[in-house]
Amino acid sequence: MTLRRRQFITLLGGAAAAWPLAAQAQQGERPRFIGVLMSNPADNPTTLGRVAVFLQGLGELGWMVERNLRIEYRWNASDADGARKAAAELVALAPEVILVDTGINTGILLETTRSIPIVFTTAIDPVGAGLVASLARPGGNATGFAAFEFGLGAKWLELLKEIAPRASRVAILRDPSVPAGSAPFGAIQGAAPSFGVEATPIDTRHVDELERAITAFAQRPNGALILAAPAFAVHSRDLIIGLAARHRLPVMFPSRQFVDAGGLISYGIAGTDQYRLAAGYVDRILRGEKPGDLPVQAPAKYELVINLKTAKSLGLTVPPNVLARADEVIE
Repeated sequence: MTLRRRQFITLLGGAAAAWPLAAQAQQGERPRFIGVLMSNPADNPTTLGRVAVFLQGLGELGWMVERNLRIEYRWNASDADGARKAAAELVALAPEVILVDTGINTGILLETTRSIPIVFTTAIDPVGAGLVASLARPGGNATGFAAFEFGLGAKWLELLKEIAPRASRVAILRDPSVPAGSAPFGAIQGAAPSFGVEATPIDTRHVDELERAITAFAQRPNGALILAAPAFAVHSRDLIIGLAARHRLPVMFPSRQFVDAGGLISYGIAGTDQYRLAAGYVDRILRGEKPGDLPVQAPAKYELVINLKTAKSLGLTVPPNVLARADEVIE
């Protein structure tokens, strides 16, 4: 059993201990039924940790699997075809609410159902993507938590320049067909002149395109990369990290799962916070509130994670003031 799996089971046990006595009286009642749709595989350490936090949050609110709650999972929905299949399967089971990780998969769920409540944990520009009518009053059957504000792109560039000051060319990896890919580029491009950087997009949707584009970009010196949105690149994580190492390119990521896997630096939401808060929204929906009345919440905290081993392999010295600001440093 892996350490992460042991932590997962320990968290479940902790949630069971926190299960209120009031919920125990409901043992004779029909368990409530929720669905969970995740982009990563079931054995992904980051995913296991997030789901464990979600279950712990539910436990603290009185919901326990095999007592008064039943959960059906669908994993590895990282491409459109797989996500549509998983979404259709979950909707056919008619859960009372569905938890989903990304905005892209939320959109796919909304193509399948406009009646089952949906709670998303990391949607980028939920209004622009058509997931909700407004942040304050979502209005439909979906609500949840925004991944970041588009102005964060300028912060990505600032941190990247602090850790890789020689970078004068920055390519932004994105999928232009989704808001998560297009909108942050504007903030990065707007900030680029003040940092003495030329910012250009790398538009790609397929693995072979990605490899060709990064290899071509790396032919000139002083390059660096920013991954504008993780959703399209989840299944290409190891490829991107490997190409960055091969071509000695510093890369800024929007999610720590890339840095845990060997990436250089990330600045984004503290992933588990969204899942703890999502448990509260699922609880409120199960108790009768409508998702359209629950406002979409912005991130309360961003975390900076740095992989020192990767920095050393790239010949980079992380400034002490950046290390001091880091929430976690991987040695």
